[in-house]
Amino acid sequence: MSDRRGLLIILSSPSGAGKSTLSRMLLDWDPTLRFSISATTRAPRPGEVDGQHYHFLGEDQFKRQVGQGGMLEHAHVFGHFYGSPRAPVEEAIGAGCDVLFDIDWQGAQQIVNSALGMHTLSVFILPPSIAELRRRLVSRGQDAPEVIARRMQKSWDEISHWGSYDYVLVNDDLDVTFARLKTIVTATRLRRLQQPRLVDHVRALQTEFEELP
Repeated sequence: MSDRRGLLIILSSPSGAGKSTLSRMLLDWDPTLRFSISATTRAPRPGEVDGQHYHFLGEDQFKRQVGQGGMLEHAHVFGHFYGSPRAPVEEAIGAGCDVLFDIDWQGAQQIVNSALGMHTLSVFILPPSIAELRRRLVSRGQDAPEVIARRMQKSWDEISHWGSYDYVLVNDDLDVTFARLKTIVTATRLRRLQQPRLVDHVRALQTEFEELP
């Protein structure tokens, strides 16, 4: 048995608020963290590698895995299915490794309501303003104007679910936000529920106490 049960660390935000950047910073901070590689039915983009960036599945294959309980969460986003395979997550947390999820509020709720929900830590990242959110989307130069417009329309729907998360951080300063995120993760790792050996330790203390002269 590991000294610590792993956490399912969920980061969510509207596009452009910083969750992907914060995810990368967390992975650099702690190399033992495992990133949950999502499955998707969309086609690979240039440079994307199957099993590294996503698990690319056909729609029938994806739906079959959902039907067999093989996805912790899944959603239909912008015309494609996305989901988080269950088996590697269960293996990781059983070995005491945390698994990081960069997912939307729908996926977060499915994981929180799953059998592994008691081991989740959910954090929502808010932008400092809607104007700044749009500026970030435009400045990264990855999306066409119509895609940016669609992401902006979706952003308020994402933001409206902030109240269902354990912690909420306003990302107006990336370094400060990251420092707070590290503090949250470090503290949550010490929750009683995440320390399976505590029961045996307390029993040993009880035995030692009862054997006192």
